[in-house]
Amino acid sequence: MKKYLFILSVLVIGLASCSKDKTTPQPVVDPAVQAKVDDDAIVAYLDAHPNIMAVKDASNNGLYYQIIDAGSGAAITASSKLVVSYLGTDLKDVQFDKNDNFAFSLSQNIIAGWQLGVPKIKNGGKILLFIPSALGYGPYANGALPANSVLVFTITIKSVDGVAPVID
Repeated sequence: MKKYLFILSVLVIGLASCSKDKTTPQPVVDPAVQAKVDDDAIVAYLDAHPNIMAVKDASNNGLYYQIIDAGSGAAITASSKLVVSYLGTDLKDVQFDKNDNFAFSLSQNIIAGWQLGVPKIKNGGKILLFIPSALGYGPYANGALPANSVLVFTITIKSVDGVAPVID
């Protein structure tokens, strides 16, 4: 009898210690369906905020953007070394990230929405990006953000390749 209780105890403890890995992606969602859900959410947000004049990227990748200030100087490339200030929110205007001196290049491990959106402006420029989940964190949760979240970033370029913007 003790043998059976021991085996039962081991099984119960073993099963109880199993936990779901929190880095596992959410159930697979059809990318076309998720793209439509994201696009509808962005359009609804923009309709509710008529002061935002974002346009959909011509490449039809789902990215929406508004150039607030185009900036000046040379074009930003994948190898440009950038320092930016940014604020990240969700479509409920809840902040999930902020940095005033983020240094990177677009060739690094940066979300696709930034790789596509940031080159639309130059040194000193400022852009508002509405990034569908496929160009953001996709089916993965990121901190407080649930999986398949649309991201909103306001990004200001502080320097390109070590050169600060020229202010007239």
